Amino acid sequence: MNRLPVIVGFGGYNAAGRSSFHHGFRRTVLHSLDNDKRVKTLLSLATLMKLVKHNDGHYFDDDEVPMSAQQVADKYQTTIEQNTLIRRIHDEYFDVDAVPSVSDVELKSDEQMDFTVNRRDLPKPLPNNWRVETLDDLTVKVSISGGLSIKMESFREFDVQSGGILPTGFIPANEYNARFHPKGLQLTVLGASDAINSMGIPWDDIMAKVEPDQVAVFAASALGQADEYGSAGYMKSRLCSTRPTSKQMALSLNSMVADFVNAYVCGSVGTTGASSGACATFLYNLRLAVDDINAGRHRVVICGSSEAPVTPEVMEGFAAMSALGTDARLAKLDGGDICDHRRASRPFGENAGFTMGESSQFFVLMDDELALELGADIYAAVPNVFVNADSFKKSISSPGAGNYVTMAKAVGAARAIVGDESIRNRSYIQAHGSSTPQNRVTESMIFDKVAAGFGIDNWPVTAVKAFVGHPLGPASGDQLANALGSFADGIISGIKTVESVADDVVDERLEILLEDKKAEMDVVFLNSKGFGGNNATAVVLSPNKVESMMESRYGIDQITEYRQKRDAVRAVAAQYDLDACNGDLNVIYNFGSGIIEDHQISITDTSVSIENFELPINLSFENPYSDMNNA
Repeated sequence: MNRLPVIVGFGGYNAAGRSSFHHGFRRTVLHSLDNDKRVKTLLSLATLMKLVKHNDGHYFDDDEVPMSAQQVADKYQTTIEQNTLIRRIHDEYFDVDAVPSVSDVELKSDEQMDFTVNRRDLPKPLPNNWRVETLDDLTVKVSISGGLSIKMESFREFDVQSGGILPTGFIPANEYNARFHPKGLQLTVLGASDAINSMGIPWDDIMAKVEPDQVAVFAASALGQADEYGSAGYMKSRLCSTRPTSKQMALSLNSMVADFVNAYVCGSVGTTGASSGACATFLYNLRLAVDDINAGRHRVVICGSSEAPVTPEVMEGFAAMSALGTDARLAKLDGGDICDHRRASRPFGENAGFTMGESSQFFVLMDDELALELGADIYAAVPNVFVNADSFKKSISSPGAGNYVTMAKAVGAARAIVGDESIRNRSYIQAHGSSTPQNRVTESMIFDKVAAGFGIDNWPVTAVKAFVGHPLGPASGDQLANALGSFADGIISGIKTVESVADDVVDERLEILLEDKKAEMDVVFLNSKGFGGNNATAVVLSPNKVESMMESRYGIDQITEYRQKRDAVRAVAAQYDLDACNGDLNVIYNFGSGIIEDHQISITDTSVSIENFELPINLSFENPYSDMNNA
């Protein structure tokens, strides 16, 4: 019996806010929500953005007048809308009008140039045309004949000024003792905490049911942590007359996302891994989770990705490739001189390049049997993730054949599970939708050709990057969180930054959604196309479809018992959500606590026992090659 990987908890943060309990999704469909969901979504953002504080059942802003949740939503809706999703990058990140730079300047003079300098600042070796005279123990006089080449600090306007940045006022480093962590790792701690808290089941209760090595963490970033506290800091340190720190190199590794979850959030001694595939990084790690649960190697997996690439260094690199939508090109699209930063990302419309974003998305998966036993709330199931390369390429960044394979295999695998009716009439696509001219043509061509092959008409297509930008590694984590919201609310978020589909998009059999669409779906396909030929497509089944499948497998009596347990779990999860909406994110950060000492580990020839864990690790293996044994 194949075990079905089900999602029992999820969380994270991006430009739409907190992901758990569908808050981030609901920000993207805010105007399609009923009032209760609108109020709760806005309240969650208002406290996250520090616009209000909660105390004794009321909310207070700087006016210190008590407000209800309804009053908070009504007062701050415009402010929240303006300071979430894609928008102009503000000074908490960097000054887009004055990005520090260095200019080479050649000083020339017909006369001798004299100046004084500290002896310790003299260059080594001295240039041939320098003559040095000692003035005192610390200072020397330098005389130069001819020219002098110097580097002068300067500032320039950044060509790209829009980004999918976190809600204004939400600073991850302020939520726990960040200890000079790169921002991507700060978001890792917060995102993984949100996912674990969202389950409504204490982590210790889960660990009491499984052996310690039946838990895995698969997570990574695409570029590593590329800000001042990571690779960007140590790589430019000498050029900026600073020194690298002892933390920058280690913390910049892309595997640190998984390492931080193990070491500071869940305390796992199980399998750990970090698979990178450019923009498909999240789906690469999700594939590890799905395959291991399917095969019975692990019963619980935390899967995710976290990245904070809205930095001048990273964006400069992508801009040099003409991959980002510059302000000038975006303004030209609209026939004016001013760029609409909020509409910078326009998947499948007339566009000019992608918009950099930042995100942290984590998901807790279990096999269906364990979820049933624990009464875990099931948000979806992921039976398959397919990964295929592009074969020979003319350009390493250009698309190729691999994504045709992943999409076709995903649809074929889903059809085998849920049938033709669900595939043709109750499925939709979360597209990679990077907002580049090349992507809109090639990806739509793939979808249209796959639709023709499977007899699908009017296949709904959307792309969450329109709202939150492209965070590189976590991009498909954003897609998955958005898809779970669609299942919960029966709404697919439309690409509202686009007025009309571009003429060169191939959409004979597609319905590219430009407005929110109310629809109950059984399946969503997450598609990702990464630089270098890193293609991945995931099959995600709705919770209703999963529960129906589990009822067939386990019978109505076990499912009834499961639902009773789930009610209690949902109550605990709802309390966490209420606390988080009131400003208490309950960040899990176990620094220096729960450390396993050598004397707490005991080993026999059949097991490894660790005091911190209730169950031992089994060492009684069967010989998988018994048919090759000559003894």
